[in-house]
Amino acid sequence: MKLQRKNRLRAVAFGAIAVSGALVLTACGSDNNSGGSNGGGDSTKAAGNIKCDGQGSLLASGSSAQKNAMDLWVKNFTAACKNIQINYKPTGSGAGIQEFLAGKTAFAGSDSALKPEETEKSKSVVKGGQGIDLPMVGGPIAIGYNVPGVDNLVLDADTLAKIFDGKIEKWNDEAIAKLNKDAKLPDLKIQAFHRSDESGTTDNFTKYLKAAAGSSWPHESGKAFPVKGGQSADGSSGVSSQVKQTSGAISYFELSYATANSIKTVKLNTGAAAPVEATSDNASKAIAEAKITGTGQDLALQLNYTTKAEGAYPITLVTYEIVGDKGNKPETLAATKSFLTYIASEDGQSVLKDLGYAPLPAEIAKKVRETVANIS
Repeated sequence: MKLQRKNRLRAVAFGAIAVSGALVLTACGSDNNSGGSNGGGDSTKAAGNIKCDGQGSLLASGSSAQKNAMDLWVKNFTAACKNIQINYKPTGSGAGIQEFLAGKTAFAGSDSALKPEETEKSKSVVKGGQGIDLPMVGGPIAIGYNVPGVDNLVLDADTLAKIFDGKIEKWNDEAIAKLNKDAKLPDLKIQAFHRSDESGTTDNFTKYLKAAAGSSWPHESGKAFPVKGGQSADGSSGVSSQVKQTSGAISYFELSYATANSIKTVKLNTGAAAPVEATSDNASKAIAEAKITGTGQDLALQLNYTTKAEGAYPITLVTYEIVGDKGNKPETLAATKSFLTYIASEDGQSVLKDLGYAPLPAEIAKKVRETVANIS
């Protein structure tokens, strides 16, 4: 089974599609709204129950957390829908939102919901409507580490906060040793890496620390890592590569990056009966406790970072696709809805687990599909 899984991941990596569409069209309205509502393309039922509406090239950008999922989605969708091209750039959540708010992209990927001021700004781009958050990808934020001789490492929120705040500097520190009584912890300097770019992964990780570590994390949460100095790298691929090649390193990134790079991950002492491993199933148990806090068509979620439920892994994220609720450009509307319909479908969600992601809970997925159908 492990061999099969590695082969699947390798196939995804080599199968990632780089699309260079000559025509870049944005989804939200402008003063030049020409073309029919389906972009001149025919609606056809394609292989794998993918419905192909519209045509042309869609540009999107944002969350690197969902890159591996997006690569596979784009591969499957464009194989079925020959008249639609999709170019997704994993620029990070912050950059993705800014490009969407500038009217440059059809939709954005973000690991954090739009802030009120960003929603307000979106109204100037989405004519007669606004940007909304559609949860699409769930999953654990793994804490990957590279400590020679240590294959089973347990940490808790308090210890993680002190490591990433620079207060714990050696791997044989008493606080770490207390949680790992059977481990042979080396007298090795901790190399804690954080994201250098604005990231929804950082936002969710620091929200967890803020909620679960209390006074041990005296910083605010946000897309930018709040502790000055330290070591950093760009994107989830950057920090995971640093962990892979640096003895003593630790960082946070999506489980798919740990799986693809064979990086060991921390088990969390949450207060449950046993430490909790970062797995798709365990993330789903935590995400199931999320509550919809968005209003109208917006489906922003509030996650429970302090859950003590058995087997629930609390450092999770939900990546949103951000799109206009109405007022989208007619020439790209049909293709955008067609792609979002596929990735929210049972077929689209079912491929996530093998990549280390957690499919959306059934009730949330149903609401997402209903919302996409009403986009205009």
